[in-house]
Amino acid sequence: MNRPTCLLALLAVLVGFAPVAANAMVSDKAVAKIVAFGGSCAKCELSGRKLAGARFMGANFAEAALVGADLRGARFHGSAFTRANLSRADLSDSAMMGVSFGGANLSDAILRSAEAKGSDFAQADLSRADLRDVDASGSNFAQANLTDARLMDAELKGVNFTNVNARGADFRDAELTASNLSAGRFDRASFRSAELDMANLRNAIFHGADFRGASMDRTNLGGADLSRARGLVQSQINEACADGATRLPSGLTARICSGRSMTSPTPPSPPAPPVPRFLEIGLD
Repeated sequence: MNRPTCLLALLAVLVGFAPVAANAMVSDKAVAKIVAFGGSCAKCELSGRKLAGARFMGANFAEAALVGADLRGARFHGSAFTRANLSRADLSDSAMMGVSFGGANLSDAILRSAEAKGSDFAQADLSRADLRDVDASGSNFAQANLTDARLMDAELKGVNFTNVNARGADFRDAELTASNLSAGRFDRASFRSAELDMANLRNAIFHGADFRGASMDRTNLGGADLSRARGLVQSQINEACADGATRLPSGLTARICSGRSMTSPTPPSPPAPPVPRFLEIGLD
């Protein structure tokens, strides 16, 4: 049996164990079984699989199909799901570190309460995704599709949202301190009671966006189009920094800043996933 065939055979064994692992999580008396994935499984078909509690360590699932997969409580470390299809997948309560979902389809996926610090979602489709209570601090969402995504109460400090399409997204009560929202589209998005302190909104568009109760201490509004935003008051604008290209609703006056006061912190780049090295199953 050659190496690729052997890897696929081992994968079949892994998938066979997955329902057992999921069921073991339900009962405290059951013996825990841990399904662990590593190595390469590019373009694998795992749609609808029960993989709750699975571990992905240094795995390559590029362009794999996991449509509607049950990945609740899964652990992802240094793995790549580049251009994979995880639409309608349930990743709630999962934990990720240094994971790449670049260009992946996560439309209608559930990532509620997931730990996704330092992960890569660049150019991913997260339309209508549920990211409530997610902690994605330091992650990269550049050019992602966040249309109608739900990010209420999310921890999004130092996140890169440059050039995103976040029309209709809900950021209520989210922490966006020092995040970069530059050149993004946020039409009809909600930032009610969100923390936007030191965030960079340069050249972003906010037609119909709701800013009621949002914190904007030292927020960079340079070139931002807020002319049709809702809920903005003068006290918020007084705390922020604008320039001659900033557009505000009628009746509000911008505080013009320059130099260091207009400089927003640069979000850290997410770590690159390590090269996959193994494929194994572990049973505890």
